[in-house]
Amino acid sequence: MNSRQPLALEGESPAEVESLKMPDALSHTTLRECVERVMERYFSHLEGESVSNLYTMVLAEVEAPLLEVVMRNVEGNQTRAAELLGLNRGTLRKKLKQYDLI
Repeated sequence: MNSRQPLALEGESPAEVESLKMPDALSHTTLRECVERVMERYFSHLEGESVSNLYTMVLAEVEAPLLEVVMRNVEGNQTRAAELLGLNRGTLRKKLKQYDLI
């Protein structure tokens, strides 16, 4: 399995995928619950297929959109973004480059 393959699974309807992207705020679904649900679904669909680099794959799936949203909300101000995320500005820049966000 490709370590860059997104966690969305084949056969999921667009509505199912969208519900995973944007949990209904009124349902009080936590990020942890969303991750647990997606990971359980991911494992249930493996059908014996070998997986490697799962940690890296999951981290990339979460970290990239987190950085995108934060950067958008601070209007591209890397200093403010680094403070908000609790990261050193140099570390933030490295991560932004890693995900082709700068």
